[in-house]
Amino acid sequence: MAEEVNKAIFRRYVEEVTNRGNLELADEIFDRYLAHQPGGLVLERGPEDVKRFNGEFRSAFHNFRLSIDEQIAEGEKVVSRITVRGTHQREFRGMAPTGKEIELKGITIFRFSPEGKVVETWDSYDQLSLMRHSVEQELQVARSIQQASLPKEVPQLEGWQVSPFYRPAREVGGDFYDFHLLSEGRLGLVVGDATGKGVPAALVMSTTCGMLQAVSQTLDSSSPGEVLSRVNETLVARVPPNMFVTCFYAVLDPEKGALRYANAGHDLPYLYRGGDAEELRARGMPLGLMPGMSYEEKEIEIDAGEAALFYSDGLVEAHDPERDMFGFPRLRGLVAKHGGEERSLEGTLMEELYSFVGEGWEQEDDITLVTLRRSRIRS
Repeated sequence: MAEEVNKAIFRRYVEEVTNRGNLELADEIFDRYLAHQPGGLVLERGPEDVKRFNGEFRSAFHNFRLSIDEQIAEGEKVVSRITVRGTHQREFRGMAPTGKEIELKGITIFRFSPEGKVVETWDSYDQLSLMRHSVEQELQVARSIQQASLPKEVPQLEGWQVSPFYRPAREVGGDFYDFHLLSEGRLGLVVGDATGKGVPAALVMSTTCGMLQAVSQTLDSSSPGEVLSRVNETLVARVPPNMFVTCFYAVLDPEKGALRYANAGHDLPYLYRGGDAEELRARGMPLGLMPGMSYEEKEIEIDAGEAALFYSDGLVEAHDPERDMFGFPRLRGLVAKHGGEERSLEGTLMEELYSFVGEGWEQEDDITLVTLRRSRIRS
């Protein structure tokens, strides 16, 4: 008889408190009780906790409803197999709303006192599926922001090949590259990386791309250091204190073959020249860290058959199954070996990377490669 009574009390709890929002009824059904969490944690709770949790759930999920699929009672315990449904429209415990309908399966066990009050519970809700909905939504937003910020077309320059390659990681990072068409046929090239992952990194990356484009067009200058300095001043006031952007910016004069560049803390590009790979060095702090920064400028001339590689750290920091890194020395050696070949340098580097990391590799960060090559003179 008590078993049937306890099953009825659980059904009343579901229908009145959970589904209809009659939260005050929790005072009648729950005593102080021990709540066993899925991860093994045991908490002491009471009716006020029940009210708060149900209130949060009902607020976050439109059309929220819990249904009982099956019930078994034995002694003081009632075991219920349940399904929770609702549309995730508001934040729930740090999980951003997805707008999607969710369905969570779970098993809950209530132990009742002789007076018919809940004194102990065990829950095994599939909360991970709800978290996955939220994470996937954030990844999709970050990916959309990043894709919208990348150039849609590659500049066509007589006597030059510009070849970008971009492969995002599943957990989107802050990689970006861009091209700026300047006066007198000059071309601005930028490769950069905003710290962090997901939406925050994508937003900072998008902001930086827009600023670089605007400043370069406004100044129409051959001074990449000035462009970086102006953008830095603006970013310092606009990015969160724990974030910054590394960025390599160069201006190419295709007629003269002159490449003038400045670097805001980004990985050093390599210039293929005479069977070797030279580092393109220039001093400068990352963008967004400190105001009043100046950026050293350097200039080189790229001759026929030579090529410059700009890249992000997703390539050099990739790990093999033994956790060894791909590394800068390996990359530099590959540029020296293959930089003069007619075939795609980016394709060669990715083939080498796939061979290095092996099957089952999970990409940890975005990979961006941009090759600037001056065509060989045909006799």
